[in-house]
Amino acid sequence: MSMIRLKNVTKFFKPDTTALKDVSLHIKPGEFVSIVGQSGSGKTTLAKLLFAEEGPTQGRVVIGDWDITNIRQHEIPVLRRQIGVVFQDYKLLSQKTVFENIAFALEVAGEKSSHISTVVPQVLKIVGLSNKRDRYPNQLSGGEKQRVSIARSLVHRPKIIVADEPTGNLDTIHAREIVELLKKINDFGTTVVLVTHDRDIVNALKKRVITIQHGKLVSDIEHGKYVLP
Repeated sequence: MSMIRLKNVTKFFKPDTTALKDVSLHIKPGEFVSIVGQSGSGKTTLAKLLFAEEGPTQGRVVIGDWDITNIRQHEIPVLRRQIGVVFQDYKLLSQKTVFENIAFALEVAGEKSSHISTVVPQVLKIVGLSNKRDRYPNQLSGGEKQRVSIARSLVHRPKIIVADEPTGNLDTIHAREIVELLKKINDFGTTVVLVTHDRDIVNALKKRVITIQHGKLVSDIEHGKYVLP
């Protein structure tokens, strides 16, 4: 699984909302791409198409050599092991420790305990939380919670990380730390798709920027900036 390709993708929601209109794009392996747009522009819908939370009304979505346009329900967990997803609201289990939250993603996939006990410390080290493994979510800062979320997204060694507004609930300093962490993961060769409306982050990255406006792809710039008003 090496790239992302959308071909003439349109997404309707009943009764009469067009979230995406004839969007085509290609993301190469190892790229770091920011998808930007104002609230309601369609950028989150685009992200959901990549990890099959939504399917396109028209067009095709291809991840690597897998056409997931009409993916079957039982195939979605296989896809999700290849695409790590990071959300704005962390989605941590409050009754589980940091270690247990991350381990849970592996347990659900049926991994052996020996594998879990090897992988979880590795991803905790990557995100800089080895010393917080026994804490509970309510004992963590927002930035630390998002690091746990990122660690959880890494447990299957995904080829792609889709981060949907991962800094939306964070202050400027923690937001920068999370973006630096995503850059570090990208340096390992993982393709990163960052969905955001944070102008400062996008402009500081100096990476490829795809702009969505009213459901349409309006610009795609190699070393871009956030150009919306």
